[in-house]
Amino acid sequence: MIEAQADTFRLKEAFTISRGTRTEANVLTVRIVLGDYIGRGECVPYARYDETIESVLAEVGALPITIDRYMLNDLQPAGAARNAVDCALWDVDARIEGCRVWELAGLDAPKPVTTAYTISLDAPEKMRENAARNATRPLLKVKLGTPEDMARLEAVREGAPDAKIIVDANEGWTPEIYTDLAPHLLRLGVAMVEQPLPAGKDDMLAEIARPIPVCADESCHDRASLRKLKGKYDLVNIKLDKAGGLTEALALRDEAREMGFGIMVGCMVGSSLAMAPALLVAQGADYVDLDGPLLLAEDRETPLRYEGSLVYPSDEALWG
Repeated sequence: MIEAQADTFRLKEAFTISRGTRTEANVLTVRIVLGDYIGRGECVPYARYDETIESVLAEVGALPITIDRYMLNDLQPAGAARNAVDCALWDVDARIEGCRVWELAGLDAPKPVTTAYTISLDAPEKMRENAARNATRPLLKVKLGTPEDMARLEAVREGAPDAKIIVDANEGWTPEIYTDLAPHLLRLGVAMVEQPLPAGKDDMLAEIARPIPVCADESCHDRASLRKLKGKYDLVNIKLDKAGGLTEALALRDEAREMGFGIMVGCMVGSSLAMAPALLVAQGADYVDLDGPLLLAEDRETPLRYEGSLVYPSDEALWG
């Protein structure tokens, strides 16, 4: 039996990217009930991909009562609905087998990973203050994508002079803006730029110099995306909500590595339940951005353990 419900988690403070601001995380929680065993998964419907809580609930509700993860990919396309169901199926299968998901998947035991911490879009002085509060974190991710980007980035570097910085333009630049900003990004020690151009309008990345590595986010969903990314991007950002679950995310990671892409593992703003399966994909990644629970004012009853920027694999009470 498949059950699904909408859940809301308050954020500690408003979170802003170039496309808008939110004060809470609206997620969908899926439960797979098989006798005495219950598996859970979480997804975050994303308007950028024409998803809403209602549309994802309808997708989950359209699935047959009896389903397994071997048939799921044939029944639904990559996206948030399939992700929540796939992760719940992994969870319930592991509980039935009496093992952990990583064992079921034939993976090595996961280790703690260092996650980026996101500095959301705000006035430069506010971003400087936020960066200063988090200056001891080894990796900061800075949300950009507006005409005031350099003032904001300068402010973040002033607030956190020693932190490694990656930036996310959220499709907000043009090739000319990237080319103009690149020398300044190098000067400020930026290590990587995420999705500078809009997905589907990023062919120029193959034509212009990329002095700073560029990572595909909105341009990369599942393995079918990879062929079009070669020559334009240096890394791909794997998110379970885009890939449609842990099953595809693991396969995407392995194929992307074989093709020479670097790996970033990211997240939407969700709870620890959403981050737990992503931690399996994040093992050995070049960049990890699983800070969703750090942005929340409230979380699941058995949340992931964060020590500074170090995030530990989940306890089986949470997932897996």
